[in-house]
Amino acid sequence: MTDTTLTLGYSPCPNDTFIFNALIHGLVPCDGITFNERLEDVETLNRLAMDGALDLTKISYHALGHLRDRYVLLHSGGALGRGCGPLLVAKQPCSIEQLRDKTILIPGELTTAHLLLQLHGEGFKQVKSLPFDQIIPALDRDEADAGVIIHESRFTYQQQGLHQVLDLGQWWEQLTGRTLCPTASRCCGPIYP
Repeated sequence: MTDTTLTLGYSPCPNDTFIFNALIHGLVPCDGITFNERLEDVETLNRLAMDGALDLTKISYHALGHLRDRYVLLHSGGALGRGCGPLLVAKQPCSIEQLRDKTILIPGELTTAHLLLQLHGEGFKQVKSLPFDQIIPALDRDEADAGVIIHESRFTYQQQGLHQVLDLGQWWEQLTGRTLCPTASRCCGPIYP
C-alpha cells in the first residue's frame, strides 16, 4: 500500500479543533494516510472548496449547496444543532426592521449565517464579509451597524456590550420545525471530493 497525503481544512474554532484533533494527531488509525492541515476561517474554507483546493474540508451548510457535485457530506464531524445558530447583534438595542439598508457584518457570503439573514427577508444587502473572529472587534470600532456572529462569540457577545437583535437559528427552527442541519439526528460532518 502506498502512502497518501490529503489536505484537510478546518477552522480554529474550539469545536472544529476538537473534532479533528484525533485525526490530525494520529490517534485514529488511517493506514498509510497522512494529513496536511490548513486552519482558516470558515469563509476561506468555503472559497478553497469552491476552487477544489482541499481534499477534505469543513464548510458551511450553505456552501454545501454549491458543492454537492464535487464533495460528499460525511456522516460525522458536524457541529450544528439546536440552540447554537448564528446571532444578529448590534451595539444598541434595536429591531431587525431598523437594520434594513444598514451595514451588517457577516462571517462570509457562503456561510449559513449569511443565508439565514437573507432568508429572513429583503433589505439586508449592505453586508460586509469579515472572518468570524473579527466581527465583534469591528462592531466595537463602529465599522458597521450590526453583525452576524457564530461559534463561541454567540455565548460571549454580551461581555462586549452588544445586544441580540435576532437568533437566526431559533427563527429558522421555529419557522420550519427543523434544525439548521437536515441530518442532525445522525450528526453531519466535513466533506470530501
